[in-house]
Formats: sequence, structure tokens, C-alpha cells
Amino acid sequence: MSTKNTSEKTRVIAIILGGGKGTRLYPLTKERSKPAVPFGGKYRIVDIPISNCINSGYRKIYLLTQFNSASLHHHITKTYNFDNFSGGFVEILAAEQTLENSGWFEGTADAVRKNMIHFQSANPTHYIILSGDQLYRMNLKAFMDSHIQSGADITIATTAVNRQDASGFGIMKIDSKNKITAFQEKPAKDLDISDWKIPQNARGDLPPEKEYLASMGIYIFNAKTMEEALDNSYTDFGKEIIPKSIKTKKVNSYIFDGYWEDIGTIRSFYNATLELTEYNPAFNLYDVEEPIYTHMRNLPPSKINGAEIENSLTSEGCVITKAKLRHSVIGVRSVIENGSELNGVITMGSDFYETEDTKKKNEEIGKPNIGIGKNCKIASTIIDKNAAIGDNCQINISGKKYEDGDHGLFYSADGIIVIRKGTVIPAGTII
Repeated sequence: MSTKNTSEKTRVIAIILGGGKGTRLYPLTKERSKPAVPFGGKYRIVDIPISNCINSGYRKIYLLTQFNSASLHHHITKTYNFDNFSGGFVEILAAEQTLENSGWFEGTADAVRKNMIHFQSANPTHYIILSGDQLYRMNLKAFMDSHIQSGADITIATTAVNRQDASGFGIMKIDSKNKITAFQEKPAKDLDISDWKIPQNARGDLPPEKEYLASMGIYIFNAKTMEEALDNSYTDFGKEIIPKSIKTKKVNSYIFDGYWEDIGTIRSFYNATLELTEYNPAFNLYDVEEPIYTHMRNLPPSKINGAEIENSLTSEGCVITKAKLRHSVIGVRSVIENGSELNGVITMGSDFYETEDTKKKNEEIGKPNIGIGKNCKIASTIIDKNAAIGDNCQINISGKKYEDGDHGLFYSADGIIVIRKGTVIPAGTII
């Protein structure tokens, strides 16, 4: 069956799972949901899966969420407005009370089940289930064509991992035709799973050390199969629905060999963001054919007043004056004053510019302006939106180690300092 024919016969609903409370990304999720967390200077995490859908031609997109969804609603409403002729949309479905359901989403499968009434009206042939906190670029149409041509009821996107990493994922065992024959969740490091290695004929050009297949949490379901799989009280796809379906349905593996990163923790989020500053980043924001879409802000270009910038990204509307930036990602409307040095820093910028009157009042009460003041030295830090850091501050420079958790003015996570949204750091503060 040709690619053209398979694509033309599909009516696809894309469902992006917004996740739970986002505790692993706290405090970035203190006031927003995981998909709404700013990423890469000017984007939000949710822009990644939505852009993959749009670039693949799938424009009927639902986003399921229930925690801190106000900023996510605002972003989606401002960003994704399709014309009347495409039939496309991005619609948020937050947990709601109905006559049939009165509680929160209890898991990924439960979230989809409780919203099936919204999906079925479009009479889809297939559902694509995507995660809202992963960084990757995938041709979802090629994924769909592989699913249809295989005759599978369900296809799971998988990525090859080594034995050490396999203990952190759901691991799939496949036969010579990519059919999944068994599944186990996070096998213990001392467990012998050598008979779960990827068959040689399915390896292709995979690195030799990556011998096992891990679920990416990305699925395609035939519509009828989805209804049957959810006709129960199971709440989670990965832990319950998929293992059960493997026993009764034809479930295939789609081996994805491109870049994929789970950015659900502070450390993984930090590393993935700073990797964008490399000469040849694994995730390329400059792909003309497959762009990452986001909110059009109509901001002025960034103004650089004599700064030294090395391997860094600067977003629109910034004002950077005689500062030194190294391996840093600078968010929209960021203001960095004279003499400050940033190394391995992510700033998420600001939602607004302060007026001259506001700055005058700040000076009168001794409050720093939003942005980074003069002669600051900052390293290995995430600075959330609208933070105000006074002159002569030092953050994560001394080498002092903090326990993970809340420390008043800042939060520490795996050696990374996080300055929370809207925090004021007085001049001269040393963290």
C-alpha cells in the first residue's frame, strides 16, 4: 500500500497528554502546567508536540490537562488559530465534572477515556497519543503509514537504549517482524534481560551499545481498538493498557532513531535547553522545513550594547549591555546590565517591560528592576520569568552545595539553582 493511499484514508485525532502536577519540574510548575513551561528562550514545551503534528499534516489536536492550566490556555489561544478552510484546531480539554464523571483525571488512560465523547464526534479512524513534556522531532505521518502498512491494532514508538538506561523505562520485546511480544516496566539493574535484545534484522543503523527498546510514551491506536482498550477501569497506558493489549491485540514497535529527550526533570530540562547552544545541536531550531511554532509577540530586535556572547541564544526584545554570556539561553525581554557574567544560565525573560515611572519607584524603595543588575556573576542557574536580581549578586559561583529543595529566595535541584518566577533578589546577595 502506498504512502499516499494510507495517508488519504486516515482521519486522525492527535491527543497531547499534559501530565500531572509536574512535581519533578517544580518550581517551574508552581504556577503553570508542564506543557506551559518556557523553553529555548521563546517557546513553551507544548510547542514541540504541536509543531510535530502540524508539520506532519495532523491539525486536529486536543491537549488534556488539569493542573495550573491558565497560562497554557492563554498561550494556546494566542498562538494556534487556524483558518476556516483547514478544519484544524488546538483545543484544551481540562478535567471537568459531568453527570458521568465527577473526579480528576486519574492517569493517562483515564484522561482519554473521560474525553472520548469529544473525540468520537469527528469519527476518527486513528488516534495519536503524544506526551507534553518530551523534546523530539518526528515525522508522524511516516509513523502512521508504518502503523497502517503493518496491519497493527496499536503501534508504540520506541527508542533504543543501553542496559543501564533500560532500568528507567518500559522495555519492549519484539519478534523479527517488529511485533511486540512482551513488556516489562523498569527492569531492575541486576535482572538478566539478555533475551530482550533487539533482533539483528530490526537493528538497522542503531549504535551497537543500544540493545533494548524503550517505550517513548507515543502511541497510535486504531479507533475501534482504542474504544475496546479503554472499556475498563484501568487508568494508565504504560502500566496497564499497553501490557494488557499486547496479550490480545497486534501491537507493533516503530523504532525511532532520531533525537528524543524526556525533559520532565529540572536536570534534563536544563541539559536539553543548554544543548541548544552547541555548534551543531542534536535538536535543531533552525530547520526551515519543520519549524517549531510559537506565539508571535511582535517584539523589537534584541539590542546588544558591547556584550561578549559565546555559544548562546538570545530571544527577541532583549537589552544586553557590556555583559559576558557563555553557553546561556536568554528569554524574551531579558535585561542584563553592565558588567554581569552568565555561564550556563537559562533566563526565561519577562512578560512585560517596566516603565520609566516603575523604575523610578523601584529606585526609591531600593527594589531591583526586573532583569539582571550590574556586575552579577551567575552560573548553572535557571531564572524564571519576571525575576529581579539586584547589582553585585553572585549565584552558584562559590561551589557551595545545597540540598535539593526550597531555600527561601531560591530552589536547588541536582546542583542547579532555580530562581522562581517574580522573585526579588536584593543587591549584593550571594547564593
